[in-house]
Amino acid sequence: MSKKKSTFNRKTFFKGLAFGTLSLPFAIRALRPARAQSKQSTVDLGKTYKWKMATTWPPNFPVLGEGCVLMADWIREMSGGRLDIHVYGGGELVPALEVFDTVRSGAAQMGHGAAYYWAGKIPSAQFFSSVPFGLNAQQMNAWLLNAGGLELWEELYHDFGLVPIPAGNTGVQMGGWYNREINTIDDFKGLKMRMPGVGGKVLERAGGSPVLLAGGEIYTGLERGIIDAAEWIGPYHDYNMGFHQIAKYYYTPGWHELGTQLELILNKEAYDELPDDLRAIVYTATLRLNHWILSEFEAKNSEYLQKIMNEPDVTISQFSPEILNNLRQYAEAAIQELAESDSFAKRTYDSFQSFRTQISEWSKVSEKVYYGEIES
Repeated sequence: MSKKKSTFNRKTFFKGLAFGTLSLPFAIRALRPARAQSKQSTVDLGKTYKWKMATTWPPNFPVLGEGCVLMADWIREMSGGRLDIHVYGGGELVPALEVFDTVRSGAAQMGHGAAYYWAGKIPSAQFFSSVPFGLNAQQMNAWLLNAGGLELWEELYHDFGLVPIPAGNTGVQMGGWYNREINTIDDFKGLKMRMPGVGGKVLERAGGSPVLLAGGEIYTGLERGIIDAAEWIGPYHDYNMGFHQIAKYYYTPGWHELGTQLELILNKEAYDELPDDLRAIVYTATLRLNHWILSEFEAKNSEYLQKIMNEPDVTISQFSPEILNNLRQYAEAAIQELAESDSFAKRTYDSFQSFRTQISEWSKVSEKVYYGEIES
């Protein structure tokens, strides 16, 4: 087969790139629809909006609650005070797990949490937070923002009068705190564990009992024996919440949540009432929060892992390959069951699974090889 001569001209390409970059603002103004220009000119710059944000996190909770307050500050600053948001921690305005319905009803214009908290109302929502053995943080962002995931998420929430925006990621989590050793898959039998979402379904298949508790209730649950084990996030939060004082076995990896996506949900009617510039500010500030939360978790978890390692009564252990293989099989069955629950879940699963297969090939020849080399 003869090869066609390439028509690519590097010099021409970079000249065109430079011209296109310099001329981009002029091109945007030229292409902007006339109605958009007239709409912007009628914006009342003196009008202010007072909004409420309900969150699933305890008041001023490190990283998560702090990030919501930061975002409100960014929006206030970028809008020149035209959009003022008061942030409420879980239990201050409404109970933590009632955020979805609160924003849906309009009692708060926005909320912050994680989509798998609403699994009882919308099973498919779990794909937009975390599924066991799923995507890590950077892969989740890639699927949502650049491979069609967010469009599916918006479609799912549309019937509830809500608009979702990616608003943070915990990164890979730890496997949880246990009051007994987990040496075989049978050690999960009879175990009462705080674990939401599809991870809870996997735990059920392993013989355990998942319990859904808000973050602020986990310590008390462990202390009083309501639960035998709990997963939360990672070393930073786990240490500050004192889990090392009441459960001595700390396991890795967090097979159930490799990159848990957080969400900002907006009441669509309230969001649509904002002028274009304020909607753009909200969206931009939310994506800034999306980046900030993950970066803060990475920085803090690396610091606080050392503190936990220095605790004399804590044992940090890895789940055995046999346990992880069993859990993976249970996870695939649970995810398949979720995918078959309705037609939208099937569409979402197909998109998620297709991207997971594709991105895993890239990961194998990039990061996996790299980490294998530096560990050897």
